[in-house]
Amino acid sequence: MEILGLALDELRRTRTSIKWHAYPADVLPVWVAEMDARPCPDVVSAVTAAVTRGDTGYADVRGFAEAFADFAARRWAWQPDPATVLSVPDVMIGAAELIRVLTPPEGAVVLSPPCYDAFHGFVDAVGRRPVHAPLTADHRLDPDALARAFADAGPGSVYLLCNPQNPTGTVHTAAELVGLAELADAHGVQVISDEIHAPLVRPGVTFTPYLTLPEAAGGISLVSASKAWNLAGLKAALAVPGPACTLLSQVHPTITHGANHIAVQAQQAAFAHGEAWLDQLLGEIDDRRALFGQLLATHLPGVRMAPAEATYLAWLDCAALDLADPAAAFLARGRVAVTGGQRYAPDAGQWVRVNLATSAEVLTEAVRRMAAAVD
Repeated sequence: MEILGLALDELRRTRTSIKWHAYPADVLPVWVAEMDARPCPDVVSAVTAAVTRGDTGYADVRGFAEAFADFAARRWAWQPDPATVLSVPDVMIGAAELIRVLTPPEGAVVLSPPCYDAFHGFVDAVGRRPVHAPLTADHRLDPDALARAFADAGPGSVYLLCNPQNPTGTVHTAAELVGLAELADAHGVQVISDEIHAPLVRPGVTFTPYLTLPEAAGGISLVSASKAWNLAGLKAALAVPGPACTLLSQVHPTITHGANHIAVQAQQAAFAHGEAWLDQLLGEIDDRRALFGQLLATHLPGVRMAPAEATYLAWLDCAALDLADPAAAFLARGRVAVTGGQRYAPDAGQWVRVNLATSAEVLTEAVRRMAAAVD
């Protein structure tokens, strides 16, 4: 049975999340990064058993940390020490708290747009100065842009790395990450690597966890099962320090209280027992990406989809359509909700992000509507 095989009428009937209720019922939602997926059975069993036995108290994350370390060892030959990790409510709350602790009020945070839109929002929320080191035209880390941005930000600033990159799907190479680490060290910049999409790397592509690099020993990674196993409503994450990093001791213990106990058990089950489900999902995402490319070639040949090595997101260049705001046009004229590129980079107004983690039926209808919007 397909994980991503749910029919549109069933999704409309059974889903109550913001994805399906942010817009009127006639709008097809392919915007927010939430999968239309059948759940991982091992996660369902863990959550059901916990609630049934009344195990709904405060979180103990030791099993979660151990399950992640074992998963990382199997998947990427990386085994962080579970005893050193810190639990946080979710990846972005963890990033915000780390930025708050590690930078002065007048400090800066360097970002490489186009990057996850919440990066921009959380930097603003903690009152730090954003400094941009944009990706290159082919969506790679740009050493020259990073050097300029780190010099501008100054010692004691933070670089928030998206690894793999959302929305582009870029998987940064080991060589690129070594260059980043060396530049950050030379400029006194602390690297925090958001690796929430790490399990969603395409088959045959090598993912490099930032902390596996000797040059990155002073960094911090933030990890969670929430994206790969579709557990956004079950919030929990881990902050993992590099072997030379002692900075997590500066985080106030109250920040560790936010991880949800049921979420911790769900994510522990995902990392410990959900790999077969994940592997099937990755194959289905590959199929959806191929289908989407074919649909674009047939119905919207002017739209260019950026090559992606990870995530279940499609980053689309719509400049050839000659629309002032492609996302707004697709919504108003086609009744399909995508996310406008300007949320990810100031100069990406001609780009949109589309969520591919849904049924072939939904993707086919989405492209049909998008094409009708520009006829």
